[in-house]
Amino acid sequence: MAQQSTETDWVSRFADEVIAEAERRAPGKPVVVASGLSPSGPIHLGNLREVMTPHLVADEIRRRGHACIHVLSWDDYDRYRKVPAGIDPSWAEHIGKPLTAVPAPPGSPYGSWAEHFKAAMEESLAELGIEYRGISQTEQYTSGAYREQVLHAMKHRGDIDAVLDRYRTKDKTTGKPKKQQKPVDEAELEAAEGSGAASEDDGSAGRAGYYPYKPYCTVCNKDLTTVTGYDDETTDLSYECTACGHSETVALREFDHGKLVWKVDWPMRWAYEGVVFEPSGVDHSSPGSSFVVGGQIVREVFGADQPIGPMYAFVGISGMAKMSSSKGGVPTPGDALKIMEAPLLRWLYARRKPNQSFKIAFDQEIQRLYDEWDKLAAKVADGSAQPADAAAYKRAIGTAAGELPVTPRPLPYRTLASVMDITAGHDEQTLRILSELDPDNPVRSLDEARPRLDKAEYWITTQVPADQRTIVRDEPDKELLGSLDEEGRTSLRLLLDGLDEHWSLDGLTTLVYGVPKIQAGLAPDAKPTPELKVAQRAFFALLYNLLVGRDTGPRLPTLLLAVGADRVRRLLGG
Repeated sequence: MAQQSTETDWVSRFADEVIAEAERRAPGKPVVVASGLSPSGPIHLGNLREVMTPHLVADEIRRRGHACIHVLSWDDYDRYRKVPAGIDPSWAEHIGKPLTAVPAPPGSPYGSWAEHFKAAMEESLAELGIEYRGISQTEQYTSGAYREQVLHAMKHRGDIDAVLDRYRTKDKTTGKPKKQQKPVDEAELEAAEGSGAASEDDGSAGRAGYYPYKPYCTVCNKDLTTVTGYDDETTDLSYECTACGHSETVALREFDHGKLVWKVDWPMRWAYEGVVFEPSGVDHSSPGSSFVVGGQIVREVFGADQPIGPMYAFVGISGMAKMSSSKGGVPTPGDALKIMEAPLLRWLYARRKPNQSFKIAFDQEIQRLYDEWDKLAAKVADGSAQPADAAAYKRAIGTAAGELPVTPRPLPYRTLASVMDITAGHDEQTLRILSELDPDNPVRSLDEARPRLDKAEYWITTQVPADQRTIVRDEPDKELLGSLDEEGRTSLRLLLDGLDEHWSLDGLTTLVYGVPKIQAGLAPDAKPTPELKVAQRAFFALLYNLLVGRDTGPRLPTLLLAVGADRVRRLLGG
């Protein structure tokens, strides 16, 4: 009997549904969930949802003691479609070849275009703790693994054509508009990059009839071919190549140099692998899209059921600085993992239902995101987290195979970023500051703060513009110090007099907020009034100008610790 979930998050609900459906379809066999990625270029954070959604469901199924296989199809037998920005234009000569037959970008250690982009994603998936069975579609097709399926599709090409014809936008006989599909906008085309859906090819009928199979030319290795005839009895297939002019007739029962068009290939794989769960992007929600059409083809032609699974929404990015300029695309999971720990990135996908869009922060928002993550960790620890939040946290920090690596001493990300900003990554200075954050429980080694410390440093150095970086003054601003009135001089004296007693992060926080209160004749723990807030802002601006030469900067307590007591005294005229 399938164990039912007692948890309330979306992952548990899908797991319930998938386990029940798998028992109905193939009782006693491992549950199969699936993803598909095309290594046609950098595989971005939107494509990660294609993998993360079934991963989380598969992991929940494994946690309950069921065998579950997560099939990840690498669509590396797709055609090379275009030369991306930043790549030598001569690569255009490879357009139409399989991705595994295109040379890797210049300088790459990998043997092909597909392997180059696949390797980066594989590294990220390993860091994220995602367990899967990778399948190369090049290997599947060229080994003959799909040969029977290809012959079956060709035999039933009339049935496939009839399904596709229900959705075609033009009538084959008149050429006039037929049913109108939902138009695909640029955002959807961008989202489709990285999956087999990029081409949405259905093998439209030519002068010799409809064929769902596309050979790669055996001379130039391009798919700019047209099937001109096919004999069901002998399986003789004739084609001609418009790229090089070659034409030939091959026996399809022995020929492994081509593939089914995407809208037939995908349902064929559902049947072949016995897929029970596979999500699909919003680009598949139009009436004639490959997911909708595939559902009919898998039933009517391949005699199997369509997977269950949600449509997933776009993943946006906030505040990319330099991340995409050299690639001409949006950031990858590898880019995100340079600035955030794997559990945090997992959490972003686990806490939102697949149909909810969300943004991944590369700007200042990442600091707020980390604050939210740390607060959730504290709530989970003390038992006050909501059940769905606690479930998302549990899925983020580990899998059925075990917990992911963590930072032993998870200091606030914003504090670490400020420290790395001010010290410019100087280890000795960094350790001094971190050890003074909490003198009663000092950090004794930078390893205690890693890998979070390294992620914060990478974020500061790559994502924060130079004009927003913090540069501490070398010499006091004598002109500003000399222009201060009695109130300004008193505020600095009160701060300097309290430095030794308050030299910790909490102590300095109390001190910098308390100085304007004392000057206003209030108790240090007085609640702020509108007038007091104005006075505090003016005091903070004075300190920032004296320390870093501008009105704002990192949080003052962190800045003071980073600058050091002796240097603070010198710059503040003490």
